[in-house]
Amino acid sequence: MSRVTRTLRTPWFWALIGIAVLLLINTLKNPAYLEISVNPTTGLLTGNVLDILRVSAPIIMIALGMTFVIATEGIDLSVGSMMAVGGAVAMQTLAGVDAPDSVGAMFAAIGLAVLLAIVLGAVNGFLVAVVGLQPFIGTLIMMLAARGIARVITDGQNTNASNEPFRQLANGQILGLPTSFVLAIAIVVVIALLMRRTALALMIESVGVNPTASRLAGIRPRPLLFGVYILAAALAAIGGLFSVSEVMTVSVSGTGNLMELDAILAVVIGGTSLAGGKFSILGSTVGALLIATLNKTVLFLGIPSSATPAFKALVIIALVLLQSERIRSFTFGRAKGLSFRRGPATAPTEPAPDASKETVA
Repeated sequence: MSRVTRTLRTPWFWALIGIAVLLLINTLKNPAYLEISVNPTTGLLTGNVLDILRVSAPIIMIALGMTFVIATEGIDLSVGSMMAVGGAVAMQTLAGVDAPDSVGAMFAAIGLAVLLAIVLGAVNGFLVAVVGLQPFIGTLIMMLAARGIARVITDGQNTNASNEPFRQLANGQILGLPTSFVLAIAIVVVIALLMRRTALALMIESVGVNPTASRLAGIRPRPLLFGVYILAAALAAIGGLFSVSEVMTVSVSGTGNLMELDAILAVVIGGTSLAGGKFSILGSTVGALLIATLNKTVLFLGIPSSATPAFKALVIIALVLLQSERIRSFTFGRAKGLSFRRGPATAPTEPAPDASKETVA
């Protein structure tokens, strides 16, 4: 198989093409769209590309967790609500501390948010792995429950707080890049190394392909299911922290709203099958960047809110069609003589046996 053919068959390659096309559309509307300048007040770099990277950080976190859940042939509909829980805990904790520049208060808020998310993620794992509920049903229950917990934590009110170190999670920069994006990529790298340098990735994929065969091979699916749902919840809480740190306010009904759909789209665009099995961390990360670019493009082009879902749907459909091997074969193969099939175009035929020459032993 040629290198070009392998590249065209890589799902996240088409996600990169989608990002490039969206940026091109925005640049055609405003030639200065990709320019990066220095804010004279703060001394930090500013620009649309940096804004895209900043808003992509929460999506990268929830997409990363969703990747492992989907790889086990599951789904987690509660990640958006987990974002709200993480943000609610953080804002409520910081609001009760009269120390706007306390680094200790920031770490306390982060720790409590992640800890509660781990507990709720364990409940998800219990419902799926022990009780035996379908992941769709089990996480749907938690989606409603976690949003209710966020309301209880904040007394049903939008809560704001003041803590400069925490605010720098989203508004600060490391080497000119948004801090939240740098931290998100660092988390992706650490988890990717953990998965690929150990047997965890192989075990997760095997459970997604055939849990019964995995059990017979000595792999225990139940602890793995607990682990992936706990990890997904913890990463979603971190995504919630990135989200609320940008405005230092949590909206119990708006924070993380419908973000589970963006997470699922990012994972599928990245090449992970909803049927479980092999997954792509890099693909999910690129898919999250595409979703963030698409969301920013919708705002930049001034598309009416009523037409926004239709516009996003058209872009996603076009991208998914480009990922289809049959569509690529029809579009590119006939024009350039390329073949995207896994095997030969036509199977060799063998001559039919001559019955008159058969012998009986």
